Amino acid sequence: MAEMRTIKVEALARVEGEGSLTVKVRDGEVKELHFGIFEPPRFFEAFLRGRDYREVPDITARICGICPVAYLLGASQAMEDALGIRVGKPIRDLRRLLYCGEWIESHALHVYMLHAPDFLGLADALELARHDRTLVEKALRLKKIGNEILEVIGGRPIHPVNLRVGGFYKAPSRAKIRALKPDLEWALETSLATVTVVGGFDFPAIEQDYTFMALRHPDEYAIHEGRLVTSKGLDIPVSQFLDHVDEEHVPWSNALHGFAKDGSHHHVGPLARYSLNFDRLSPLAQRAAKEAGLGPVVRNPFQSIVVRAVELVQVCADALALIEGYEMPDRPFVEADIRAGEGHGCTEAPRGICYHRYRIDEKGMVLDARIVPPTAQNQKVMELDLHKVVQSNLDSPDETIKWRCEQAIRNYDPCISCATHFLKLDLDRG
Repeated sequence: MAEMRTIKVEALARVEGEGSLTVKVRDGEVKELHFGIFEPPRFFEAFLRGRDYREVPDITARICGICPVAYLLGASQAMEDALGIRVGKPIRDLRRLLYCGEWIESHALHVYMLHAPDFLGLADALELARHDRTLVEKALRLKKIGNEILEVIGGRPIHPVNLRVGGFYKAPSRAKIRALKPDLEWALETSLATVTVVGGFDFPAIEQDYTFMALRHPDEYAIHEGRLVTSKGLDIPVSQFLDHVDEEHVPWSNALHGFAKDGSHHHVGPLARYSLNFDRLSPLAQRAAKEAGLGPVVRNPFQSIVVRAVELVQVCADALALIEGYEMPDRPFVEADIRAGEGHGCTEAPRGICYHRYRIDEKGMVLDARIVPPTAQNQKVMELDLHKVVQSNLDSPDETIKWRCEQAIRNYDPCISCATHFLKLDLDRG
């Protein structure tokens, strides 16, 4: 009689959301693998219809409590595109500084609290605190520094309220911005030390031939503006995103699966950004990456924790430069006449590109909305990673396979919802 084995992880913390993984193994081969998300749809795109265009950024920000600025900026840029608004350098720089704050708090949370325990053989951040209290205290201070930037510029640390289409309701004074500098100087040094710490972890020897997709900017490491590029040579404006990427329903998941129309499995997030924009990293971040053993392209998904640490160095340095050069804009926002139109926006959320498209009528009311978050785009490559992880560990006990699968999923820091439980694993060995 064929052996059947089932592995269940009833509640996995250190990710955002709930989902399942089902694996069927026959004759030593993984024959079927489904990564499913069973949380109910949230219908944001549907209930945006009929709303005033000015409401959209604040509504979409509620999709995520960890990276609301990704949605605030993406939605604002899409509406500005539809209305023909072009913001000047002071507003643009202030937006980038705000986004640096979000990246700092999100990356610090993931690197230290959610992902590092996997590499240290610890169950969670509480065990990490008992193992190394100083490390956790540094992580919490890093996260707090990121939140302080959000509060000073955005009005509050979670779901900032000072952003609007065209810019900000009020620009912070130079004194308030300059007051952020001492903490950020500490954050930069701590981020450099973070690269050294996580660069010393042991990583499974797994590499994937991903098709990377990320924003790219001619003058900076792209986080809030740029053109979309891929490792296959695609180079397009954000407005052409849906010409190349779409989503589909699969029977085993309530969440849409993103896919590239050319048949490749595109990968978004830290590895994609880093590998497509290594030459845009600051010399300091490049040196930190090289000292941690990274080349200019990284294809091992488990090394994403090191790449995130390098990006922490980058955004801390960027934030300090932006603070040094900050000048209050003459007016905190740009207005334009309301008109019918279609607009596109895209930013690099900490987890990858987050795309928005909206159509509005002549009164500025939303006719149609389309939002493609990074986790949806990565679901197919996550399945590819999991297939490789399971196949390479079939000789291991079920608990080892379970651990590796959880770790592989956490490589992506997947943002499935604001819940905390994620993986229910059924492993059928036949």
